[in-house]
Amino acid sequence: GSSLCDGKLVLSALKTGLAGLALAFLVSLFIGLAWPVDIARGEILIASTEILDRTDVGPAGVALALVSGAAAVLSLTTGLSSTLVGVMVAVALLPPTATMGMLMGAGHLELAFGAMLLLAVNVVCVIVSAKIVFLAKGVKPRTWHERHKARQSTVLYGTVWALLLL
Repeated sequence: GSSLCDGKLVLSALKTGLAGLALAFLVSLFIGLAWPVDIARGEILIASTEILDRTDVGPAGVALALVSGAAAVLSLTTGLSSTLVGVMVAVALLPPTATMGMLMGAGHLELAFGAMLLLAVNVVCVIVSAKIVFLAKGVKPRTWHERHKARQSTVLYGTVWALLLL
């Protein structure tokens, strides 16, 4: 939507993305309430390392989100199967969302905040890499006026996403 300066498409994508993330969060929150995650009992660490790995932002997670977003957009722009879009969601977005909900439900708010931060970084990385792939593939509006508006929105959105990523 931002590549084409299509505000309706941006709004539609935002609503769809937020609805999906909200649903995943609510389901995982109820799971965390019903079946709380034990982080530590005495000196013995009980929580799965898979859960704890999704509470920390690191270079590997950023790289994974960047590659996932690029692969998803490449699958869409080349006409290949859209399966990579589902893989991108399953790899970059759902794990931190589910971790955040389960940890919040279990009352581990500090760790849940770490998962929320990872989710935010992953969303920004997916969008930034998607934007770069769209630019590289030459996805742009057809008319001069729309191209001019899209250039302006690209600068605006690019600045916002870069600042959020930093």
